[in-house]
Amino acid sequence: MNAQFPLPGHSAGARGYIALPSDALVVHIIDDDEAVRRSLALLLNSFGLAAETYDSAESLLAQLDSLAAGCLVVDVRMPGMDGLELQLALQERGCNYPVLVVTGHGDVGLAVKAMKAGALDFIEKPYSDAELLASVRSALARVADTRHSGMVVEAARARIAVLTPRERDVLMRLVEGRPNKVIAHELGISPRTVEIHRANMMEKLACRSLAEAVRLAIAAEFHQA
Repeated sequence: MNAQFPLPGHSAGARGYIALPSDALVVHIIDDDEAVRRSLALLLNSFGLAAETYDSAESLLAQLDSLAAGCLVVDVRMPGMDGLELQLALQERGCNYPVLVVTGHGDVGLAVKAMKAGALDFIEKPYSDAELLASVRSALARVADTRHSGMVVEAARARIAVLTPRERDVLMRLVEGRPNKVIAHELGISPRTVEIHRANMMEKLACRSLAEAVRLAIAAEFHQA
């Protein structure tokens, strides 16, 4: 079973919870203790963070296909599948959510195993509100950075996609640092033709300098194609 604790200030949806923007990041809390789940969710809400809670690892996995982007706060010890097993199950499914493992005083060894398996951080009970919030914000910042980087790559690739195959050949060699004469020799065309392709390429990419075009190609990971 799961419950939603979204941000205040939005109109209530038909299911009785507050509708969130589609791009909002959510903190997913997985803990078998209902009181802990609710208190964590309310704490996060009070600092402007949306949360959803789950009473078991299995409950979260059952809803994985519709899981909002964000991070996971996972109790390391739960009945059934524990926090470490959940983390491994997510990895097997290709889900790269940042995981924050919550551990009791005697579970540090298990938390270290989770860190070695890829968990972003572990939080030892009893923890302060500030400690939890700092870890959560760090995890969400990582998600936001990854999302932004993905958007930059997609935008750069969309601009390069308008180039002709020959213009792409020229761009690739420019990124590799080849001068026009070498490019002309490799492609079996005249240096003047290379200049024409280069000028057309620069216009299509809306780049004012070669350095700008190279930065765009690197952002699109074109140099690795």
